[in-house]
Amino acid sequence: MAKRPGAAAVTGGALLALLCPGVAAAQDGATFPHEASGGYAALRFENRNVTLDVAEPAVRGSADRSWFPVTGGGADTGTGEADIELGGTALLTAASGSLPLGGLRLELDGDTGVLSARAVVAGQARARVLAEVTSDSGPVVRSSGVTWSGLRASLSAEGAALLSEWSGAEFAAGDAFGVLDVTVGTGSGAAGSVPVPGETPGTPGTPGTPEASGTPRPSGPPASRPTGERREDAGRTAAAPTATVTRTTLAPGAGQQVTGTGFEPGEIVLVSIDQDTRYQVVADAQGGVTRAFPVYDRAFEGVHTVELYTVSGGRGAVAEFEVRAPE
Repeated sequence: MAKRPGAAAVTGGALLALLCPGVAAAQDGATFPHEASGGYAALRFENRNVTLDVAEPAVRGSADRSWFPVTGGGADTGTGEADIELGGTALLTAASGSLPLGGLRLELDGDTGVLSARAVVAGQARARVLAEVTSDSGPVVRSSGVTWSGLRASLSAEGAALLSEWSGAEFAAGDAFGVLDVTVGTGSGAAGSVPVPGETPGTPGTPGTPEASGTPRPSGPPASRPTGERREDAGRTAAAPTATVTRTTLAPGAGQQVTGTGFEPGEIVLVSIDQDTRYQVVADAQGGVTRAFPVYDRAFEGVHTVELYTVSGGRGAVAEFEVRAPE
């Protein structure tokens, strides 16, 4: 079929409108009992007709995953409802060019919901429902937040029309868009470790343990995560984050722990082991984080890395440890 005109280039006021959405509120206009205090949505993109890239503060992760930080909204831990804003821009790319999707917003009601985004078409930016979200199970409530795992996102009729108009290809309602794992910090309970949804530590071949081969899987966040620098913040100078491990040498199958300092209190910090993002932790009141993790019993002998870095990828620190078979 003939190609239809693609979306107009995003410039000037249209770009500003795209990147500056309104404030999220409860679906019925009421205030949520828990205001979002951080978190993220990890999207594993699945549509074969287009590719996905992201713009900061969203970051690319391993296994075709992209991480979008929660920047606003709230949740109700009693009903499983949430209405959250996601930072960053999703950049869809096809032969027709790129389609930026900003103002990402996820509304959840138990095990269903919608993913909305703002897109510019014909020079006009407006919000539209991009995908409908469903899950086989409801949310899991923890002291530090609420987690939804395995949320399947399928194109809505409006989302399919948008992608068809932009790309000139055929998209239909119900086409796969991706799978979402979502954690919303609620500020209830002490700050602490929140494992990445769907990634169970200690299972061979899954995140949570260093790989058995010597070839690390690619890391999602930007390659330039500065360490050892000092930064300016609101008129004061603070040391860059540091990372240390409890054991510099250990045998396969042993436990390890990483400790970090120099983060902002309440800041979300991702933990990457051998360049594979595995966990999320929240900095305590002193800007410190701690995460224990297992070492796979068939992990390769040699040097492994564990990295702590912020969701935006702008600041972080790396520590090394050696795996050595017992003599």
